[in-house]
Amino acid sequence: MQLGTRWTSGDEPPSSVPQELRGEIASVDATIPADLFGQPRPRWTLTWLEGKPIAELDTGIIVSLDEDGVAFARNDPEDGFG
Repeated sequence: MQLGTRWTSGDEPPSSVPQELRGEIASVDATIPADLFGQPRPRWTLTWLEGKPIAELDTGIIVSLDEDGVAFARNDPEDGFG
């Protein structure tokens, strides 16, 4: 059994986040503008589905692996934006 974890966007992901996802997570984090009013940044949640890692940002962006093990980002189709 693998447990998930949470961390704040822009922070270093916990060691449990697979290396394969880290580059794409960093790319998504780089697109989030700084909040000049001091609002908290969104948080990532790492979960595992059928043994595969999935990182989901509070905004509905999902980073997962394709069939070849390459990370990609997409919008959650159920969040109303996809």
